Amino acid sequence: MNLKNTLTALLAAAVIAFSGFASAASQELAASSVLEDIKKRGSLRVGMSTFVPWAMRDKQGDLIGFEIDVAKKVAEDMEVDVEFVPTAWSGIIPALIAQKFDIIIGGMSITPARNLTVNFTTPYAHSGQQMVANRELAEGFSVEDFNAAGVIISCRRGATPCNIVQKMFPKADSARFDDDAQAFQEVVNGNAHAMISSAPKPRFWMNQFPEKLFMPTDDNLTTGDEAFALRKGDPDALNFFSNWIVVNTSNGFLKERHDFWFKTQNWADQVEEK
Repeated sequence: MNLKNTLTALLAAAVIAFSGFASAASQELAASSVLEDIKKRGSLRVGMSTFVPWAMRDKQGDLIGFEIDVAKKVAEDMEVDVEFVPTAWSGIIPALIAQKFDIIIGGMSITPARNLTVNFTTPYAHSGQQMVANRELAEGFSVEDFNAAGVIISCRRGATPCNIVQKMFPKADSARFDDDAQAFQEVVNGNAHAMISSAPKPRFWMNQFPEKLFMPTDDNLTTGDEAFALRKGDPDALNFFSNWIVVNTSNGFLKERHDFWFKTQNWADQVEEK
């Protein structure tokens, strides 16, 4: 065998060896995916936090809302059961990393800071933040007027609204609470000038208390992209859930469910008034 043939044979052997190694590595990576855990367990464990109309309790105590419909459909398409794991928003990413559940489906906005810790799928919803204010404390305020010393803006701890308070209203004080209901109640009670939360909740709340509340602007303060969050190092799961979103965007499921929960209040009589 001449030198040329020898080199050709060695190169071919190297290619075969590398292909075998790559195939074995790929199979090992696939076997370690959370998708395999879900299939073996027979259930998809979903981390979420309750906030209207993403996820909430109905009068019977059952979970309903946009996120609940989405998670149920994901599990149905995977041919597994769904198990919801209610978690305080401020600790939901650490709980995901600690493997308390498989995925976060909870209206989580994509941010660079979060993306350093978790992987995000392609967006499946696009919403924004709105402000609702106390008439007695802030009647006549423009949005810019809330950026002043002595102004108190309430928000949910660990969520996007508190970041907005810091960025858009740095002169104001923020009152942080573990859930939106507490933050909203501060405004109703006159202990805070305004509250920021995901649309359309501020508008719904204003409609419940029109004599006490108003919206300084009809426009959203921000727009955002919401996605599922997964632990890092799992490309197969990221691929599956992102493609699930692509398919259910194309077939209209996500839009139909989003419109029902965000553009109507046909579901309002299912929820206890607070």
